[in-house]
Amino acid sequence: MPKETEVKEEIIEEVPVGIQKTKESDLSNWNPKTEIGKKVKSGQITNIDEILNSGNKIFETQIVEALIPNLQIELLLLGQSKGKFGGGKRSIWRQTQKKTSEGNKPKFATLALVGNKDGYIGIGFGKSKETMPAKEKAIRNAKLNIIKVKRGCGSWVCGCGKDHSIPFTVEGKSASVRIKLMPAPKGTKLCIEKECQKILGFAGIKDVYSKTSKSKTKMGLIKACFDALKNLSHVKVKQEDVARLGIK
Repeated sequence: MPKETEVKEEIIEEVPVGIQKTKESDLSNWNPKTEIGKKVKSGQITNIDEILNSGNKIFETQIVEALIPNLQIELLLLGQSKGKFGGGKRSIWRQTQKKTSEGNKPKFATLALVGNKDGYIGIGFGKSKETMPAKEKAIRNAKLNIIKVKRGCGSWVCGCGKDHSIPFTVEGKSASVRIKLMPAPKGTKLCIEKECQKILGFAGIKDVYSKTSKSKTKMGLIKACFDALKNLSHVKVKQEDVARLGIK
C-alpha cells in the first residue's frame, strides 16, 4: 500500500462573527494601581460619567467592567480572506506578512467594538503574531477608549423628543476621510455603511442620515465615524434645548 504523506496547512483561527457578551471578571481579586481605580473599588465613584466628564484617562479595564457591567463585544469586518477566482469574503482579521530569509512571518490585526447599546461605546485596535492575542489586545483597548454618545431627536420632520437619533449634525474625520452624521426621523433606520451601522447600533442610535467623502479604506471610515460620535459630546448645549431635543 502507498505510504500516506503528511500535508501541513496554515490554520487561521476564526472567531464567530456576532455579538458576544463580555465575561464577568472577578473584581474581588482586583488590586487597583491608579487613583481612579482605588476610588471605584472603594465605592467613592459609582458612575462612569464622573470619570468621562472630568477628562481623566482610564488605564484599567476593571474600571469599565465595574461601572458598565452589561458590555457587549463584536469584532468588525476589517480584512478580507482569499477566495477562488479572485473573490473572497470579509474577515475579522487583516493579515500582513513580512518576507525574510527565514520565511514568511505573518501578523494578524483586528478591530473590536464594545458597548451597552445605551450610550456607551469604545473601539480598540489589536495586532499580534497570533489571532487570540490580537483579539484580547483589541478588546482591552476598546474598553480603555470608552466614550459616552449624546442621543436625541434633532430632526425637524420628527420632533418627538426621544433619543432614537442624534440631536444635531456632526462631522468626523480620519486622515483624508470625512463623514457627516445627520439626524433622521423615526423609521429611517441607519443609512450608513454596514460596519458603521454596528457602531451606531452599539451606541443605541436607531435612525441617522450620513454623507462620506474620500473613503478609501475600511479602517479610515470606521475611525472617522467614531470621531464624529466623540465630537457629539464636545458640543455645548443650552439647558432649554436638552428637553426639546431629548438629549441623553
